[in-house]
Amino acid sequence: MPVGGVSRPPTVQGYVLAEVRKLIISGELKPGQPIRQELLAERFGVSRVPLREALKILEGEGQVVHRPHHGYMVTELSLPDLLEVYHIRGLLESEAARLAVEKVSDADIEQIVVAQREVEAASARGDLLAMTAANRRLHFSILELSRMPRLVRMIRSLWDSTDPYRSVYYNAPTNRELVEREHAGIVDAVRDRDGDRLVKLLAEHRDHAVEALRQIISEES
Repeated sequence: MPVGGVSRPPTVQGYVLAEVRKLIISGELKPGQPIRQELLAERFGVSRVPLREALKILEGEGQVVHRPHHGYMVTELSLPDLLEVYHIRGLLESEAARLAVEKVSDADIEQIVVAQREVEAASARGDLLAMTAANRRLHFSILELSRMPRLVRMIRSLWDSTDPYRSVYYNAPTNRELVEREHAGIVDAVRDRDGDRLVKLLAEHRDHAVEALRQIISEES
């Protein structure tokens, strides 16, 4: 039965891929944790073939790693890896953000506000999976306005590689409250078509996440 009662995507592999993503994003599968294929296959009611194919896709995205004789495990980022990912994100997202504010319409802003409210509602419920998904919708509803699909694909790949840590960051109520405040400023900057302010606020938003994750990674080490 699908986790959470969500209907299956068109293919078995697509269903399994979506469910494993949820387990990683929600933190049920934690960074560094081995992935027990036989248990997941039984849980999803599928053979191990579509599960292996889904894990290969996630490996290509950097969300899981395969170790010979040990199998798959959720990617465990080192601090240098995390800092590199966020540094590259800063370079790419700044360019996308400046382009986005030049093209944003009132209808676009309405959609961005909808995503912002979804983040807040999920945060209030303590639903980390829904908050993570809504947070992504909010950010990419802005970045995609750049009309630079290759650029956005690169940014999305960088986001994917740090998904195992995002739910860890959201687990603290103080971090969720900070995210909500920062989102409010980000949305206001988009509404004002202020590219410089948007870039500055996005940088602060990333920096706060990095500092929290730096502490988490240090504690795990």
